[in-house]
Amino acid sequence: MGTIAPKLSHEQGFILYEPLPRCLTGYLIWFSRDLDLNCGGWAMKRVGQQVAIPGILGGMGPLAHLEFERRLIQHNLERGASCDQDYPVWILIGASDIPDRTQSLAGLAADCTPWLVRYGRLLAQAGADFLVVTCNTSHAFYNRVQPQLDIPWLRLMDCTAEFIHQQYPQIQRVGILATDGTLQAELYSQPLLDMGLTPILPVAHQAQVMQAIYHPSWGIKASGTWVSDQALEQLRQAIIGLQQQGAELVIAGCTELSVGLARMSDLLLPWVDPLDVMAGLSLDLAFGHRPIHSRLAA
Repeated sequence: MGTIAPKLSHEQGFILYEPLPRCLTGYLIWFSRDLDLNCGGWAMKRVGQQVAIPGILGGMGPLAHLEFERRLIQHNLERGASCDQDYPVWILIGASDIPDRTQSLAGLAADCTPWLVRYGRLLAQAGADFLVVTCNTSHAFYNRVQPQLDIPWLRLMDCTAEFIHQQYPQIQRVGILATDGTLQAELYSQPLLDMGLTPILPVAHQAQVMQAIYHPSWGIKASGTWVSDQALEQLRQAIIGLQQQGAELVIAGCTELSVGLARMSDLLLPWVDPLDVMAGLSLDLAFGHRPIHSRLAA
C-alpha cells in the first residue's frame, strides 16, 4: 500500500484520501477551495479558483521542468499572484531515466513509449487532470502514448503554432531550432503549415544546433545550470543562418534552446518560447479560463 495522500474533488471542493504508488510516496497534495485566504497577516485577493491540476512530466533534460515551473510562476505573478495560495497546485515527475528521444526515433535507443505511458499514468493516478511534457522531441511519441492515457496530453507544437498565428499575424516565415528528431518528425513544420505559415529549417547549421544541445563538454545538457559561451555562439550562428534563409521569427523547439536563447541579448530575430506558451495555457486550464476538452481536438 502506498502513502495515503489527498486528492482534489472538483465537484465538492474537499479533500478525498487515496493511496499513491510507492514511487510517489512523499508527494502530498493539498488544495483548498472557497476559503478566505490570509497571507502573512494581510488579506489577499485570490487570482482565481483552481479547477484542474497540471501534471508535469519533466527531467528531459535536467532543466526542462525547472524552466517550465519558472515560467508558470512568472506568468502567474503577472496575473496578480501575491501569496502562496494564489499559485496553482501542480504535480511533477522528473523522469530522467527515459531514453534519449532523438536516439530512440533513430532506432539507436529503446522505444520511449512505455516510459511515457508509465509516467503519464502515474501523474493521472496522483490527481493530474492534464499532462504537460516539457520535452519537445517526446511529442513524436504522442500518437502512441495518448490513446493509453486517461487525461489529455497538451501538444506543445500545436499550441505554439496557434500562438504565433494569433499573436504575430504579420509573420509568414518561421525558423525552427530543434533536435534532429523533432525536425525529422516535422513536429513543428506540420502545425505551422496547418496555420498557413512557412517553416524554415537551419539546413546548413543543424549540426551546430545539435552541438549546442548535446556536446559532452559544453553542450547545454552537459553544463547543468550554466550555459557555455560555445553553446551560445553555435546558436547565434544558426539564427544568423535562419535569417539569411528568410526567417522572420524563431521557435526555440527544444527545452535546452529555451534555456540558451533566454540568455542571449543580441538576437537578430524575435523568438517564441514554447514553454512560455504552454505556461500560459496551463494556467488558463488550471483556473478554468479555458475548458480542458477544447484542447483534445487541438
